[in-house]
Amino acid sequence: MNRQVRWLLLAGGGVSLLAGLDASLLLLGLPAPVSIARLADVHGILMVLGFLGTVIALERAVALRQQWALLAPALLGAGGIALLTPAPTALGQVLLVLGVLTLVAIYVALWRRSHEVTILIQLLGGILAGCGAALWSRVELAAVLPWLVAFIVLTIAAERAELARVSMPDGAGEQLLALSGLLTAGVVASLLWPSVGGPLFGLALVILTLWLARHDVARRLINATGLPRFSSAALLMGYGWLALAGTLWALGAVPGAGGGPLANMPAAYDTVVHATFLGFAISMIMAHAPVILPAVLSVKLPYKPVLWAPLAVLHTGLLIRVTGNLLGGGDPLPYQAGSDLTIVAVLLLALTAVHLVATA
Repeated sequence: MNRQVRWLLLAGGGVSLLAGLDASLLLLGLPAPVSIARLADVHGILMVLGFLGTVIALERAVALRQQWALLAPALLGAGGIALLTPAPTALGQVLLVLGVLTLVAIYVALWRRSHEVTILIQLLGGILAGCGAALWSRVELAAVLPWLVAFIVLTIAAERAELARVSMPDGAGEQLLALSGLLTAGVVASLLWPSVGGPLFGLALVILTLWLARHDVARRLINATGLPRFSSAALLMGYGWLALAGTLWALGAVPGAGGGPLANMPAAYDTVVHATFLGFAISMIMAHAPVILPAVLSVKLPYKPVLWAPLAVLHTGLLIRVTGNLLGGGDPLPYQAGSDLTIVAVLLLALTAVHLVATA
């Protein structure tokens, strides 16, 4: 596969990332480089499917080593970009659905080649993402949230099971598949019976997270040095944020996202969203970037201590943001300050990666 094409496809996801960060500034009421009428409304989809979806699809396409597979990141990136144009929103929605369906086809091809249980888990995540992308045109984004969370969580969980195979117990793939089935049941129930499905989804998320944290080799390598210690720290902090999100869901504290009788905490929704997609997903990207990026883009990304900077800024900002959310008190300063730091952290990660690649 041509390296320039892969870079171009990644750039499509990068546009969605930058647009999503720009939308974050607009939502915070801060000056932003670009102001598009519907930008704030598509913020979540841009970050999850436009950016994370494109990155995941590109990595899986490279793993399959078939040219047609590049359609998945191309369609997802194009869908994110289409949402930023004056074109009807439906165009971006259709492109995103087609992109996810192509990603599902990639998983089917990978399964036929290896028959690995972890591929089945990723396939399940892709199907949930496709359903979520299709549902987004008909229901509120809050109702789609469990579908998107499950997509990211199952994808990363399966890849962790692959990469940390040496520390996993016998039958780990089958155990993880069973937990993935429980999580999927919670996803479906959260749409059909929100008061029951939301807490069920949260409970399944907590159980799956604890299983991952217990069996991941990161628990052993946190006392190492260099890249193993950095990756382990990012992984374990990511698991912590995901456990927090699942706990809030299980307590029924998430309004509009399958929350139950305790759903009287509007800030809980913001906490769950950003604990999952920033604290967990971006942390996982940081942990795996020095290993995955060279394989996907055929470049060198050596580990340097400077990588700790975006990781520290991300989790510090998220901690301030979540503390401001949960403690309330009417003071918007902690929330805004923490939000600003998380935006800086994501930009700092991108700049640091570019610098390390350029100087390698």
